[in-house]
Amino acid sequence: MRSKVIAARLIAAKLFAAVTVSVVVAGMVCVNRPVQAGEQPSVSGYKVLEPIRHGSLTVFPVVASKSYSTGEFITLDEGLRSGDVVVTEYGNVRGLMRRRSTPAVQRESGAEVNRLVLVNNSKRPLLLLAGEIVTGGKQDRVIGKDRIVPPESDPVDLNVFCVEPGRWVATSDHFGTSGASYGGPINGALPTTLMAQPSVRAKAMADKDQNQVWAEVRKQQQSMTVEVAGAAQVASADEIRSTSSYARVMENKDVKQKVDEIAAPIQHNYESLIKQLRDRKAVGVVVAVNGRIIWVDLFASTELLEKYWPKLVRSYASEAVVTRAKGGEASLAQAEAFLSNMEGRRETIESEPGVYRHTEVNGDGFKAFALTSLLPKTGFDVHVAKMAE
Repeated sequence: MRSKVIAARLIAAKLFAAVTVSVVVAGMVCVNRPVQAGEQPSVSGYKVLEPIRHGSLTVFPVVASKSYSTGEFITLDEGLRSGDVVVTEYGNVRGLMRRRSTPAVQRESGAEVNRLVLVNNSKRPLLLLAGEIVTGGKQDRVIGKDRIVPPESDPVDLNVFCVEPGRWVATSDHFGTSGASYGGPINGALPTTLMAQPSVRAKAMADKDQNQVWAEVRKQQQSMTVEVAGAAQVASADEIRSTSSYARVMENKDVKQKVDEIAAPIQHNYESLIKQLRDRKAVGVVVAVNGRIIWVDLFASTELLEKYWPKLVRSYASEAVVTRAKGGEASLAQAEAFLSNMEGRRETIESEPGVYRHTEVNGDGFKAFALTSLLPKTGFDVHVAKMAE
């Protein structure tokens, strides 16, 4: 049986009997409770392989004993590229509603920093990952939580955080791609949205605090300025200083070159490895920067990993570029230990019945998140992320 990195499925039968806090809002069930003894999952279904290293970045490929069919899901890149997915400022709901039933978003009081509206016009469910950045509207935003949007949805109220604190002027009615491609896939079209680096993703996913996100964006902007200026690229350093947009910093040609120097070899080597390991079900990575394990991303299938890998590896490489503290090399044993330690103290579960369940586990020195599909013929974890604190 494939391991469940988060205990969501293992405790389903006991869930509502043990609830300490339960809230139902607009069809969403929210549960916050201590993790009970004996509820931690086994991780025997995953195996960590020997690392791929380049510079200060190390990724440990992870293979699974079982994978799942994920072909029905579309990604944000695919939806934006085809026009089937529309993202717009909160307040632009009128004209987007599909049915006469009461939509998920009801008020039209105008744009808000931490709210966007998304409509999935596709006939397939849409997968959104925390850390994906959409550009446009009045500010660029980063998605704050993994979720699934059902096919042909009414407007959905998205939980987002601003990653462009200096602008509140609309550049377009709808959000789109960043205007640049990040890496190259094994199959299919290039990704066109940016994945925030782990330190920024963590502020959105774990801290859920706009000021913390802004502070981290400024910190990373300053760090990139130092890196570029140190290479005597004065014009690029000035360009970075002049913008408040996280996306524009990452699209700067000299920043992209620095990130590519680390990302490209890792991306190429792992893509080759994925092809070799297709029968072994490569599903994700454990990530280390300068000898410290910082992150895990796992997917339900190799195909889903392949879709996200080009922009994920660049997000890891961006972290490596600006992390100046030096350490030794992370070992295979350390990566295995980080992946296997899922004993949490408290978990929070949000569920949209029949669509998805999102589980957050708080442990000693880490937070972990699992997105479980509840759509027909699914019932598996689509994406799991774990971060070191």
